[in-house]
Amino acid sequence: MNNTAPNSDVPWLTDHERVAWMSLMSLLMSLPSAIDAQLKRDSGLNFFEYSILSALSRPPGRPVRMNALALFAGGSASRLSHAVSRLERQGWVRRVVHSSEVRCTEAMLTEKGFAVLSAAAPDHVREARRLVFDAITPEQVEQLRQISRQLVEASSPEFATALDRAISEAAAVDDAAPGQAVVATAAGSPCAAPEHLGADRGQAGADHAGSECPGADRAGSECPDVDRAGFVEHVRAER
Repeated sequence: MNNTAPNSDVPWLTDHERVAWMSLMSLLMSLPSAIDAQLKRDSGLNFFEYSILSALSRPPGRPVRMNALALFAGGSASRLSHAVSRLERQGWVRRVVHSSEVRCTEAMLTEKGFAVLSAAAPDHVREARRLVFDAITPEQVEQLRQISRQLVEASSPEFATALDRAISEAAAVDDAAPGQAVVATAAGSPCAAPEHLGADRGQAGADHAGSECPGADRAGSECPDVDRAGFVEHVRAER
């Protein structure tokens, strides 16, 4: 909708901005569907499940907090809980509850889950290249990175901070493993919406990732017994 009336206090989009907005919305609707279709066709996973597995593909023995997992998988706490339960039943993921002054639930990728992810990753990478990187120039890749980072900062500063950490982590891992291509995300978000269980709530609460951490309303508060380490997905390079 566009209105250029001089006395209007609504910041209506210009014709140029409106076309850009329509293009962006079309991308946000079409690209995830295309990625999801490829994953379902070739590996039986949906994109949300793949995102969970890839977010958990850290070095052995390095679990990820459920609140961070929800952030990077891009789903609600309830949806994440149900999806992780399905993946647990498949033997691909397991959850661990850590107890201290508060109880934090973490998720960990199993060897079986890593094998499933490793089998799905090559076709997923090929599709990402076909849909995005083969369609634009190397110069546009850098423009895409910059614009995407700016939009993430505007929509979710927490995600943007974690993204920056992930990029640094990926560079370090890539230096240590030059024969591998790296796709990375990081579990550095504060404990604002984690899966914390009060002592009187019992294990039944473990499936609800949205309960608040005591003190989570205080700026910068974090789960005291979980580090801020990132997690990295390693995908063998398709050269």
